Amino acid sequence: MPNEIIVGIVYFFSVFAKAFQQRNVAFINYKLLIPMSYVLALADVTVFSMIAWKATSIDGLLGMGFMAFCIGTGGAIGSVSATFLHHKYFTKERFR
Repeated sequence: MPNEIIVGIVYFFSVFAKAFQQRNVAFINYKLLIPMSYVLALADVTVFSMIAWKATSIDGLLGMGFMAFCIGTGGAIGSVSATFLHHKYFTKERFR
């Protein structure tokens, strides 16, 4: 599997965690705030490391457009998924 696809998948989890954490803060869900912070850190470090590794060569720099597409796609799907799942399973009845 190309690294660009892997980065897109990892970024899906990164944005999913960010959107999920935002919902935790908005709905005062304390029990998930701390673990999600560590998930955020791990996902961000992984994505940034893979981008830096890709940018170490000319071929890598030229392929950044496809990487940006994969990252954007993963981010879009991650934010929609997190919002849907948080609303379905963690939002109190009064907000449905």
